Amino acid sequence: MDYQKIIDKYYPADDELRRVLLKHSRQVADRALLIADRHPELGVDRRFLEEAAMLHDIGILRCDAPGIFCHGTEPYIMHGRIGADMLRQEGYERHARVAERHTGTGLPGYEPETLEEQIICYADKFYSKSSPDHEKTVEEACRSLRKFGEAGVVKLMEWAKRFEG
Repeated sequence: MDYQKIIDKYYPADDELRRVLLKHSRQVADRALLIADRHPELGVDRRFLEEAAMLHDIGILRCDAPGIFCHGTEPYIMHGRIGADMLRQEGYERHARVAERHTGTGLPGYEPETLEEQIICYADKFYSKSSPDHEKTVEEACRSLRKFGEAGVVKLMEWAKRFEG
């Protein structure tokens, strides 16, 4: 699969939103791959991990978040579901599952299940598209999740023990 072709299809070559998407997605992919490299015992699919990390936010273009150059009509919380629909239309079910399951530590009914889904969801928590040059600490990531309840914080800490140790 050539993830770049999918990005090219939806995001014009000279577009600020594309630059935001590519920087954030590369950060997430690099962290996810680092986890895979540090933990060969997990047996994750590295190629899929990179592809899915690069496509996990493909749905942002249809959302309304002007601060990161998104000028769509849908609420930002829907970007994962929108991206999943886009990836399913392209024929990539496995990648679609990552897109729909990466928001927070998983929305009700859409929690990350596979190791690759969990790793990408975890890696995503350390990078914000609105502050692209800052890598969050585990504590900062927990703080940003806490406003949505303690369950997400507990899950993130479990992943931190598993993926960072």
